[in-house]
Amino acid sequence: MEVIHDKVNNRFVINIDGLDSFVEYSLNEKEMNLYHTYTPPQLRGKGLAEKVVLSAIEYAKENSLKVIPSCSYVAVFMQRHPEYSELLK
Repeated sequence: MEVIHDKVNNRFVINIDGLDSFVEYSLNEKEMNLYHTYTPPQLRGKGLAEKVVLSAIEYAKENSLKVIPSCSYVAVFMQRHPEYSELLK
């Protein structure tokens, strides 16, 4: 499962059988606001949301961006992964 960074639509996405799991973001020069995560019901429980969120957070880290976890899933992810706490806005 490859995570694709769709810069046109501001999201990180995994497509399986035509169904997208993704995290959407807004971006400015210093911050990445992760505001919406979605996985289709038939694909839930497979860790796809975690994969796309992790890809977004790694992108933020590589680009010296602070993360704003507006989405509740992302907020919980950040609590469970204190190794990324330095990225929090």
